[in-house]
Amino acid sequence: MQTVMKPLLAAALLAALQAAPARAAGEAKNVIFFLGDGMGPAAVTAARIYQYGEGGKLNMETLGRTARVKTFSLDAQTTDSAPSMSAYMTGVKMNNEVISMSADTRAIEPDSDGGGNCGALNGQPAATLLELAKAQGKAIGAVTTTRVTHATPAATYAHVCHRDAEADIAAQAVPGGAGYNPRLGGGLDVLMGGGAKFFLPKAQGGKRADGRDLLREFQRQGYQLAQTGSELAAFNPKAGGKLVGIFGKDHLEYELDRVRNKADQPSLAQMTAKAMDLLSQNGKGYVLMVEGGRIDHALHGTNAKRALADTIAFDEAIKTALAKADLSNTLIVVTADHDHTLAINGYAKRGNPIHDVSRSYVDGKEARDADGAVYTTLVFGNGPNRKPSRVSVDSAAATGDDYQQETGIRLSSETHGGGDVMLMSGGAGSQGFKGVMDNTRVFGLLKSALGL
Repeated sequence: MQTVMKPLLAAALLAALQAAPARAAGEAKNVIFFLGDGMGPAAVTAARIYQYGEGGKLNMETLGRTARVKTFSLDAQTTDSAPSMSAYMTGVKMNNEVISMSADTRAIEPDSDGGGNCGALNGQPAATLLELAKAQGKAIGAVTTTRVTHATPAATYAHVCHRDAEADIAAQAVPGGAGYNPRLGGGLDVLMGGGAKFFLPKAQGGKRADGRDLLREFQRQGYQLAQTGSELAAFNPKAGGKLVGIFGKDHLEYELDRVRNKADQPSLAQMTAKAMDLLSQNGKGYVLMVEGGRIDHALHGTNAKRALADTIAFDEAIKTALAKADLSNTLIVVTADHDHTLAINGYAKRGNPIHDVSRSYVDGKEARDADGAVYTTLVFGNGPNRKPSRVSVDSAAATGDDYQQETGIRLSSETHGGGDVMLMSGGAGSQGFKGVMDNTRVFGLLKSALGL
């Protein structure tokens, strides 16, 4: 009997190994890491319904591998963006407000001009994914709808003890200048978003107390500079070189306002396309981070409509990347840094606009609370719109661009949520992105996929 069983077991084992997907280190030549800031599970669901209906599908949801990510920071159940993005980029669990530093780093607030005040013996830089990729000769870039010195993009290329030290963060991106981060080698190949005020001196309406014009310093280092959507559209990525696009003094406009006001700012999809076209000129591959950053800002303001519109704009950037990328050698990962307190509540009928008042699935009538007042489907756990007693919400007001959803606890600004977030991935090296994992584990999978 044993002599019969051994060949059978060997054959079964061989068949299982042949059926198992390959997970070779270095499978991915390129990585595009998409980060929807604050894009918790409820925001993903609400955006899907908002754009495509309950039975629809977002572009990010076409990716084949899914996982659930724990986001707590070293010192808090509910993280802020700095340590959560830093965990993705470095594999190190760190304190709130800290950006890409060792776990022993204390967060110390900077001065009013955004200059650092970390002090001596306060942690060490933690190597980022972009720095490791650059050291292997790959091209690197970061694209965002926030200031490029904001927490999420900063975590890819800078090291500071507090996320608000944005003047120092800006200096770390400029090759050859004081404060430059030498771990970037020859520098970022692409950097796009807003935040000119931290690159310009006070004499030019900026925030820099040192009098430096970092945008001009970029140009002296051979970077092409784009400051409007029109200038970006005219940029020829096939000519190679490096690109800095700074499209406003502060964050870029919300997508609703960018379109309505016909602002000469590029969409996130347009920035993503240009970045990919430029970075792909490097034969050794590239690593690109793309952030839909203003999803978070609209959620902090309990303005669900703008949050949903920005989530769809983020999803359009993913659509652009999927159309351009070769998934046989490119890994695409989509996730969020943290959740928010947004909730989809009540029993609204199918087809009811997600950002409208709730209408019952039973009779289609406006749903009412225990006191007889109409309420909306989307609400927040905390935030500014909290009255002593509720009154009915008007549908026309609820669907307006500026409507702030009602909240359970009154705070001046809505907070992050501590729940797990979703991760979706596809392409080369995506096999390991499954199950429940800590955000620090994502870094290890990205690093392995690139063979770094």
